Amino acid sequence: MIGALSFFSDFTHEGARSILGPYLALLQASATTVGIVTGFGELAGYGLRFVSGRLADLTGRFWPITIFGYVVQMLAVPALALADSWPAAAALIILERMGKAIRNPPRDAMLSHAAKEIGFGWAFGVHEALDQFGALFGPLAVAAILTLRGEYRFAFAALLIPGLLCLSLLLVARWLYPRPEEMEPAAPEVGAKGLSRVYWLYLAGATLVAAGFADFPLIAYHFHRVSSVSPHWVPIAYAIAMAVSGTGSLVFGRLFDRFGITLLIPLTLLSALFAPLVFLGGFWAALTGAALWGLGMGVHESIIPAAVAPLVPPQRRASAYGLFTAGYGLFWFLGSATIGILYDRSVPAAMAFCMVLELAAIPIFFAVRRRYNDTVQETSRNSA
Repeated sequence: MIGALSFFSDFTHEGARSILGPYLALLQASATTVGIVTGFGELAGYGLRFVSGRLADLTGRFWPITIFGYVVQMLAVPALALADSWPAAAALIILERMGKAIRNPPRDAMLSHAAKEIGFGWAFGVHEALDQFGALFGPLAVAAILTLRGEYRFAFAALLIPGLLCLSLLLVARWLYPRPEEMEPAAPEVGAKGLSRVYWLYLAGATLVAAGFADFPLIAYHFHRVSSVSPHWVPIAYAIAMAVSGTGSLVFGRLFDRFGITLLIPLTLLSALFAPLVFLGGFWAALTGAALWGLGMGVHESIIPAAVAPLVPPQRRASAYGLFTAGYGLFWFLGSATIGILYDRSVPAAMAFCMVLELAAIPIFFAVRRRYNDTVQETSRNSA
């Protein structure tokens, strides 16, 4: 049910995200502005998750917090049709990210309870695959609207329809599964025990990946600026990225349950190659780079959160996810702002920055791999 409603959620907000770069450019925003706005949106979005996750753990009101977040997010997207300046659009972009931040930690905690029976990697992989297939069809629908009508505002307004479908399914899920925590046996309280060293080391590697991962609006801005990809092809390029991300999430989730954290190392190396392709290549190189960028998104949204769940006891997962994504979002903002500033001065410098930070995470993931299994076993024993 969560995967199904996430299909329509991503149809809505990723459909909008596929054209934010050109839309902000038409509203006279610079590359620095695009980088800061999208990066700050991620900062606000990820940073607020710490508060949302902590609140969910303290109150146990997972569904109300999740529903509120989805309502904010699904209404902020079509409201972009009313924006008449880049500051107004920026405010709605940030509001949409905040809505996502509010609903994600309690939703992921509920999902982790259901995942106990079928494997964390597979559960998060299936969810992310449905999520990303929504992100595939959303941009394609937006591309079709732009081809037929040529109006960005109409495209944003049309996204109200999948947004309402998402909210409808959300209420059905709440009615069918009012207490998802009952799907997993209760564990004893371990509140005095802090988060493991491996958790913090893993967070350090993940933040480097986040800092070096350019937001797609900036990539789309680059396509628009240098005309390497035509306006109608930009949302299609994003759809390609989402197709790779969704398929990858499904495959990577299953492989994660089999091979564990080791899988992050080659995938991080491969996804780092998106930067030279999208920033320095022509049309076909740009599409290939967008596909590798999508592969990286699949890793971000499936394996990275799946690997957190076994490291912490069930009753602390919402807080752990909130803290993890807060740090993740802070470095995403710092990286996005830096990439945007560098882009206005030197495209190769922006590209090099992306690659260096992505690759710097790999030695950390090697260190995490050596300690990960022992920490998971210890957490399981403490929760038994």
